[in-house]
Amino acid sequence: MSQAVKAPKEPVRKPKVESYDLSHSDETLHLATDLAKFIKENKLTTNVQGKEFVNVEGWQYAGSRLGIVPVVEHVINVSNDQEIKYQAKVILFDLKSGQTVGAGFAVCSNKEQGKKFYQEFAIMSMAQTRAIGKAYRNILAWIIRAAGYEPTPAEEMDYAGNTPIVAETPAPAPQAASAAPVAMKAVPAESVAAAESSAPAYASASQKEEIIRLLNHPVVTRAEKTKMLLNINRLDEERATQAIAKLKKAIDDRENGQTAAAA
Repeated sequence: MSQAVKAPKEPVRKPKVESYDLSHSDETLHLATDLAKFIKENKLTTNVQGKEFVNVEGWQYAGSRLGIVPVVEHVINVSNDQEIKYQAKVILFDLKSGQTVGAGFAVCSNKEQGKKFYQEFAIMSMAQTRAIGKAYRNILAWIIRAAGYEPTPAEEMDYAGNTPIVAETPAPAPQAASAAPVAMKAVPAESVAAAESSAPAYASASQKEEIIRLLNHPVVTRAEKTKMLLNINRLDEERATQAIAKLKKAIDDRENGQTAAAA
């Protein structure tokens, strides 16, 4: 009797992980789109006064997609009797070229607001974390900006220190005789609503992603990409809508052989 022949198993193909090259602007624009999605899905931002700052994990992700990894070169204890303080230096190592491509210094102290009761190891760790973010910020800030976020690592922001301090109003001096109350003129509700609605609403994340996607089209020039990316975080919703419409029209015109400005 003939035995059944088993079909050989096909090798499992692992999905290829896409990497990017910092020297190619077109590739880094694709990275900005990927980065914006990753940061949003994993909630890697901290909101400070209405602005989104990327946590160090987001910066590390951007670096890893470029083959750039952080290496802590040294951590120095610069404490004294009254203060726990550490200084850290981080270098960025390019796995492709085998060269150092950036560096960052940072310090952390228990004299900072909100860190009075931090243990020494936590102060030392935060100094390293800040140095990692700073090193990446020195070379990748424009990519984070292109992704639609503030180009400063969240760990560098002093959250408590950024809240406005309300000065106490001195009590009025006592008057000899009570004056008759003065009737206050009521402010119409329509005026209040108009004032509130006049504040500009900045472009949404989806609008920024659409602009970046359109900028990656081959017919858009590098100069036009750079100009738009430098101003992308200044756009309000109306101007972002206009920019998207203008980009789409310019792309259509150029594909049909016509000349039109994209930005």
